[in-house]
Amino acid sequence: MATFTNLIIKPLHTKLPTTNFSSHTNPKKLLSFLPSTTTTTTTKPQTLRRPPPLSAASTATGAVEKDADDRVKHVHTVEEFDSALKDAKQKLVVVEFAARHSKQSSKMYPFMVDLSRTCNDVVFLLVLGDESDDTLELFRREKIEKVPHFSFYKGMEKIHEEEGIGPDMLMGDVLYYGDNHSGVVSSSFSGEIFRVLVPVVQLHNREDVEKLIADHKADGKLLVLDVGLKHCGPCVKVYPTVVKLSKQMETVVFARMNGDENDSCMQFLKDMEVVEVPTFLFIRDGEICGRYVGSGRGELIGEILRYQGVRVTY
Repeated sequence: MATFTNLIIKPLHTKLPTTNFSSHTNPKKLLSFLPSTTTTTTTKPQTLRRPPPLSAASTATGAVEKDADDRVKHVHTVEEFDSALKDAKQKLVVVEFAARHSKQSSKMYPFMVDLSRTCNDVVFLLVLGDESDDTLELFRREKIEKVPHFSFYKGMEKIHEEEGIGPDMLMGDVLYYGDNHSGVVSSSFSGEIFRVLVPVVQLHNREDVEKLIADHKADGKLLVLDVGLKHCGPCVKVYPTVVKLSKQMETVVFARMNGDENDSCMQFLKDMEVVEVPTFLFIRDGEICGRYVGSGRGELIGEILRYQGVRVTY
């Protein structure tokens, strides 16, 4: 758990269960950057080496990569990078800082391509640090020392970053920071396509909370309000569970608020006496009937069931 009063929280690199997956990406089109196999595990970052001079063949490879995966923009200069962040405005921008020599980078890239095809409100960028001196300079400016490294930006501001993560954690980060509650996230694991609806209501101020409570005051549904902070590792870790539960529990309404999004959210959390995150508030008939503080999947499910009237034995 993270202390609520400490708003500058370094992300926790929690190791999640690794998952094998296959991609629709054609490895022949992507040539040397992507391997023909796409089995992915939690990765160990590699130190970036100085790039060798680009040959004509490697330059052509970059062009093919861009054509093959037009949803992932291949950035070649600092100017292109800054322009992409500016053009994205308030959309989430996910950047994979990678290297051609890194097997871990090439294993994660197909999964990012899969995400880019279904998360239309998220901008995906690829920067190869060993491509040229220009990209190496960008690595230095962004303080990237090891690859693969994922950075998340909104409004040209870096809001989160991860090193050595696997597909599950990347998807969780995109869901958490992408505000993608109305879309469908899909990807392929072990040859099977999974589609996940994301019906989690996003709350951006106190008025949003009050309206949601009023809308469900008479229908008897349990409202589960997930309260977190932007840079809270446990909040990110538990959010994919919240998304899955929101799809499976039709009689429960799930919502989320980041306390450090603005002053209104911060004041609401103080009024609710939230001192640690993630905190889950359970609301029924317009009243807070309980809360759970923590990121344990089993404990969260147990608490929801308990407030649904299901007897739970620990």
